[in-house]
Amino acid sequence: MTAITIREVPDPILDTLKLKAAQAGKSLQAYLLDLVTREAATPSLAEMMTRLDRETRTEVSTADILSAIDEGRERR
Repeated sequence: MTAITIREVPDPILDTLKLKAAQAGKSLQAYLLDLVTREAATPSLAEMMTRLDRETRTEVSTADILSAIDEGRERR
């Protein structure tokens, strides 16, 4: 595995991270590894848009949709 060093972390940020790690019952290293792991597993907006585009393809045309809306309104 690789070690990562983050330089010039402001003291208030470090204090907050230490507090959050302690509240989670983890060491600072374990807490930060969880954060980095979660971030790496989260898809980017571009990846989400690609997936959405791929999974929402349909063969229904705009005309079909508008026709169905009109039919629904006529049934009222």
